[in-house]
Amino acid sequence: MAKAAELTWSQSTSARIILVSGAEEFLASRFVRGLKQDLQKANPQLEITEVDASEYEAGGLLDFTSPSLFGEDRLIILNRVEACSDPLIEDGIALLTESFEDCVVVFRHGGGVRGKKLLDAIKNHPAAAVVACEKIAKEADRIVFATNEFKAAKRQAANTAVRALVDSFGEDVAGLAAACSQLMQDVAGSIDDEVVERYFSGRADVDTFKIVDAAIAGNAGLALLTLRQAFEAGAEPASMVGAFAHRIRGLAKLLNNRQASAAQLGMQPWAIDKARKELVGWTEAGMAEVVSQLAAMDAASKGMDRSPQYATERFVLLVANKGVQSV
Repeated sequence: MAKAAELTWSQSTSARIILVSGAEEFLASRFVRGLKQDLQKANPQLEITEVDASEYEAGGLLDFTSPSLFGEDRLIILNRVEACSDPLIEDGIALLTESFEDCVVVFRHGGGVRGKKLLDAIKNHPAAAVVACEKIAKEADRIVFATNEFKAAKRQAANTAVRALVDSFGEDVAGLAAACSQLMQDVAGSIDDEVVERYFSGRADVDTFKIVDAAIAGNAGLALLTLRQAFEAGAEPASMVGAFAHRIRGLAKLLNNRQASAAQLGMQPWAIDKARKELVGWTEAGMAEVVSQLAAMDAASKGMDRSPQYATERFVLLVANKGVQSV
């Protein structure tokens, strides 16, 4: 019996029902963003509907996919299916028996057993596609990921440079991808390990890194200006969580252990020197508030807030104020 097509996040599909499954939010966001762009390129009038699956009400899918009066194409994205309501499971399974030509329905499931009956039905549907977005946990796989980022752009990067990037960002795939993009935008010719060390010892010209650097430096005005420019250019809040998490994690590790060595904290020597300077003015209470709100920003970027961009702006201001909430 034929089953759904199994794809990776880097592949495209013409399927009308797509399950984007896995815990790596950055890869899932990249796939969905690419799907939006492809569909909008084919039809600039594309109508996009996004729904938090935990708030889904019975009959919603029928309404979303019913023939349109004007015949425009539609993209329906159901986020957080791992927390879906019971009606979505029933309506989603029923949807598999329908045929429609002007709609694409995306189910985004971040992991867990909730909604398993619906997931199994999609996986066993021959006209559906399942896109795997699992965590890139192994160092070797992250090296492959970074290498492919350069290859896709037809850029040369030394093996030592790629390894240095992976060492710098650990499991932070979003930060790693942004770093690759930064280097390709700013460096002509081949990218070597000296370039990587030079850039990540202080210079950061890609939007995400400019935002993080400005916020941590206390320059709220520059951070917000760059953030809004990034949003206007199509950047997603989810793509910024990793870069902030990477830097905040390093600062938090060092806050009450400032004499620790780079090896003890699992950081690069240049990174720990930079972090010591950035910690001036931080308090334990401020750092605790930032760490707490980082989790809230992450949740907002995944659909838990009606305005994830505004939630990101609030977080940037909090970091710029070293964890002190503005009055």
